[in-house]
Amino acid sequence: MKVKVLQKKNARTIDMLHGNLKRDIVRFSMPVALTGILEQLSNLIDTMMIGRLTGDQGTLGMAAVGANTPIASLMISLFVGIALGANVTIATALGRKDYASVSKAVHTSILMSFIGVIVMVIGEIVAEPLLVLLQVPPEALHESVLFLRVYLLAMPIMLLYDFEAAIFRSAGMTKLPLQALVISTFVNVIFGFLFIGAFQWFVVGSALATVLSYVSSAAILWVRLRQIDSPICLNLDELHWDAQSARTIIRIGLPTGVQNGVFAIANILIQSAINTLGMTVMAASSAAMSIEGVVYNLLNSYSQACTTFVGQNNGAHNMPRCRSILRTSTIEVFITAAILIVCVDLFGGYMIEIFNGDPEVISVGYERLRMVVTAYVFSALYEVISGYLRGFGISVSPAVITMVVICGIRFYWIFFVFAADPTFFTVMVVYPISLGVNALFMLILLLVVRPSRRNIHIVSRR
Repeated sequence: MKVKVLQKKNARTIDMLHGNLKRDIVRFSMPVALTGILEQLSNLIDTMMIGRLTGDQGTLGMAAVGANTPIASLMISLFVGIALGANVTIATALGRKDYASVSKAVHTSILMSFIGVIVMVIGEIVAEPLLVLLQVPPEALHESVLFLRVYLLAMPIMLLYDFEAAIFRSAGMTKLPLQALVISTFVNVIFGFLFIGAFQWFVVGSALATVLSYVSSAAILWVRLRQIDSPICLNLDELHWDAQSARTIIRIGLPTGVQNGVFAIANILIQSAINTLGMTVMAASSAAMSIEGVVYNLLNSYSQACTTFVGQNNGAHNMPRCRSILRTSTIEVFITAAILIVCVDLFGGYMIEIFNGDPEVISVGYERLRMVVTAYVFSALYEVISGYLRGFGISVSPAVITMVVICGIRFYWIFFVFAADPTFFTVMVVYPISLGVNALFMLILLLVVRPSRRNIHIVSRR
């Protein structure tokens, strides 16, 4: 009976070592994409409810939430990057059927979530000076600070959820994190309407609803990890720090997290330039960024799929399949990108109107949306290549290239080009330029490194 139960549970997972890659990469990617979208949906719901439920204060509320969007993206990007280190470490151990290493990595990952407490404390200290540095207009500063201080309370729980989701994905279980976030999204909506609409707590209510949604999703995955009959099961009696597992997770995840974090800092710099263009532009960008987050998550899910599939097949030393994973992921992400560009071109204005009915906000938001989403074609390419290299444990080189190219171009652009011509179009054109150059350098890195030809694999040294 026990064998039958295990077979039934395993049937719900994706076998990354065998089977049809065209089908299985999509099966893996779509729940991951929807999970990321639902995470972004918290911000989207916050922005929408603030804009629609607060009357004349709607534009002010949207500006306050929008001013924090790059900061929230910085936190999320940093945490997801670090958690990817756990994903690769566990997936590789599963591929070589080293279940003792799997267990050690799982329990070490859970303990690493306490890093979120440090981030929370530092964030609370620098919240107001950071928003002042970002040139948030004085009329929106107070509400922006209130939102950020409450939002920061979710940092430890957010990191715990990211590690839990990474553990499930390493074993091909992508639906459980999605199911947890579906429930947490309902929590966010219910408490958002209660706190913003009924209690009139304005931006504080919006941030508090987001915090409660993260608590619910992390709690659900915690219970499932404790119950699951699998090598990735969480046993509190085995919860201890394994130095080797921690080193491997940090070696792979930290460069990715820093890369994502520095990338987000470059976006914060862009947001600071946008903040100088007035409340209407800030509100339009706030709405557009929420939609861009949905598009990005759809494309980035193929990168995460590539990382996890390559991680397991690298552990099993199946190099031809690793190369097939890269080809299939690239083709499928380009098809997805083309569909999304067409949808935004046709319906982008209506999407912006959901957040704010002001014709000027719609026009500016649509202009931004078309330019950024089209530029995501380049982002899709370098994210898949970066994910492929990360599956082999190669994360420093892609991180360095992204930080130098993306940040270098964007810092130069804001401090020199935008300073000379401070218009909205000038800010936006930096997206296709920086993403395109980065994609070119990432392609060159792939052709130079060619990890599948060198048979690189992560080895546990014990």
